[in-house]
Amino acid sequence: MTPVFNHFATCLIVAPLALLPMSLCAQEVPSDTRTVDQAGTFPEYNAKLLLTNAVSAVDGASGGGISNWATIAGRQETRGVGVQAHVTAVLLPDFFYQSHGVALGIADRIELSYARQNFDTQDVGAALGIGQGYMLNQDVFGAKVRLFGDVVYGNTLVPQVAVGAQYKRSLDGAVASAVGAAHDEGVDVTLSATKLFLSHSVLVNTTARLTKANQNGLLGFGSVSDDSYAVQFEGAVAYQFSRRFVLGTEFRTKPDNLGLGEGDWFDVFAAYAPSDNLTVTAAYADLGSIATFTGQRGAFLQAQIAF
Repeated sequence: MTPVFNHFATCLIVAPLALLPMSLCAQEVPSDTRTVDQAGTFPEYNAKLLLTNAVSAVDGASGGGISNWATIAGRQETRGVGVQAHVTAVLLPDFFYQSHGVALGIADRIELSYARQNFDTQDVGAALGIGQGYMLNQDVFGAKVRLFGDVVYGNTLVPQVAVGAQYKRSLDGAVASAVGAAHDEGVDVTLSATKLFLSHSVLVNTTARLTKANQNGLLGFGSVSDDSYAVQFEGAVAYQFSRRFVLGTEFRTKPDNLGLGEGDWFDVFAAYAPSDNLTVTAAYADLGSIATFTGQRGAFLQAQIAF
C-alpha cells in the first residue's frame, strides 16, 4: 500500500469525525511523503499535521495558552528545523498582560524557547504603592526534550512524553522582595504527556510542574517563610472539529507562597489555522486572584506564525 493511499485512507476515517469534505483530504496529500516501515508506522516526514505543533503558552513553550504540553514547536518533523513566534494579550478587569516570543524546534526532538512577559498593573499599581501603570517584566528561557512517543502516530496507549526546564528572571527584583519573595529568579521543571487520538479527533495532555514561582514568576520565587519547591498540575482536553479548528479547555494549579490568595488558572479556548503557517487563538481565561484582586477573568488573544 503506497504512502499516498495510506494518507487518503486516514482521511476516510477522520473526515466524518472532523467534518471535512473528501476533496480537502485529497488536496492536502504532502508532496514529500513518509516511508512506511515494517511496523506500519511513519517514521519520517517533513511537515506536521496542522495544529499538532500546538500554540504558545504564556511562558513561550509550545502547548496551550496557560499550560505546557509535550509538543515540540515548529512545523518540522524528524528531518528538519522549525520555528514559531507569537504575540499574546490577556485583557483582565484590573490588569493587562502581554507577551511575545519565539521557539525553535529541532528534528521534532528538542525545543528552545524565549518569551518576554509584560504585566501592566494599571490602576492597581497606585493602590499597591508601586505607581500608576507600573509594568512588571520577566524573561523566560526554556528548553524541552521529547523522551519517547509521538503525539499522533504509534501506539495509541503511548503518548508523547517530554521533559522541560524554564529559567525565569524577573526584572523587578525590588517589587518581588517587597511582597515577600525570596528570589527574583528561578527554574521550573516540567514533565508532560500528550496524545491526539486521531480516530476520535481528541487531544489529551497532562503536565507535572515543579515550581516555586509567584504569579508565574512575575512576583518572584518562593517566600522568606517558605522557599521550597512544590509540584503543580496542568491538564488539557481538546476536540479537533476539522484540520484547522480546535476547541478545548485547560486547568493549571498554582502555589500560594506569598499568602496573597493566588488562585488556580482555567480557560476555554478556540484555535483556528487560516493558513498552514498562521494560527489565531481566542479564549476565556480565569486567572483567579492576582495580588489580592479577585475575579481576574477576561479574554486571551494570540497570533502565532510557524514554519
